[in-house]
Amino acid sequence: MATRAKLLESIAATIADYREGEIPKPSPEHVERWAGQFEEAVRLPLLKELDHVLNQTYFSRKWVVDVITQLVETDKLAGTNPCAFWKSSSFLSIQQNGHSQEEMLRLFDACLQAECGFGVEDCVGDDGPYIYLDDALFSGFRVGDDLGEWLQCDAPDSATVHVMMIAFYAYGQWKTSQRLKKQAKDLNKKIAFRFWRGVELENNPSRSKTSEVLWPAALPDDELVKAYRAQEHKFPFEPREAGGSGAHGVFSCEEGRQLLETQLLLAGLRIRSFCENPSPSLRPLGFSPFGLGFGATVVTFRNCPNNCPLALWWGDPEADESHPFSKWYPLLPRKTYGEESDFGEILFE
Repeated sequence: MATRAKLLESIAATIADYREGEIPKPSPEHVERWAGQFEEAVRLPLLKELDHVLNQTYFSRKWVVDVITQLVETDKLAGTNPCAFWKSSSFLSIQQNGHSQEEMLRLFDACLQAECGFGVEDCVGDDGPYIYLDDALFSGFRVGDDLGEWLQCDAPDSATVHVMMIAFYAYGQWKTSQRLKKQAKDLNKKIAFRFWRGVELENNPSRSKTSEVLWPAALPDDELVKAYRAQEHKFPFEPREAGGSGAHGVFSCEEGRQLLETQLLLAGLRIRSFCENPSPSLRPLGFSPFGLGFGATVVTFRNCPNNCPLALWWGDPEADESHPFSKWYPLLPRKTYGEESDFGEILFE
């Protein structure tokens, strides 16, 4: 097993460009401070599994730019003359919450400039396809809301929309696709939605054995767990079928996965206990209407989604000691939609 020091260095190196220029660069000391909130006996194996997971699902700026470059050039999307395809397209800038779309459009603009000599603002085709670009799709609520509003108010009677993501989770993508198809049909509009991604991760409820999210196969004998499960939930927890593996090797092994799931679950329940009236959507393994939470592990250089476990992003070391945020030190402090959003204002990502 890798030494504690090596693991701290490795994790800090993996997330080195996280919110670069906005927060201090992650250091081994930063990672150690976060890990120190867990019991001593589990810290080393916890760091070992987290190091493996982040190596698979932390997407640096360089990795994201590489994916965008591939999307610009791929003939499956853009045909044999990609510059002509992009010039005939129209890029949508319709995100209702957050800034990820405008940031991704800036990156795409730079790639287009390098490849074709023109940028996103020059792509104003009257009859070409529409492009909806964002970093990742988890539950799909945000993408569905954005495009649903566009369908209602601004979409033509007939069009193709390419929904382009760095990564998406399969169940969220499917639900979003079905929602948009139905809405277009109800509006008597012939709109074809085509989804493109750099990475697709499995989280279909019927495929728990090959799932690629944090989804406990068993629950620890813990009072916070018992109290949480005793609450009324519209979609109660169902255990994962243990022993399988997904296509991307997100987890190193079943034992490591279960340890990480258990420890992040317990930490998330502790975090919820800091708040007098936590939102029902604030689940220990990440924002979701389901079970113990979404359980996402995808993090990009620009932000950590709230669909990831609370223990990764919740908290603020600069908060007043009377505020619940002061009681947990985050590994990946999250930038919320509003500069001063408080606990009750955090929305679905």
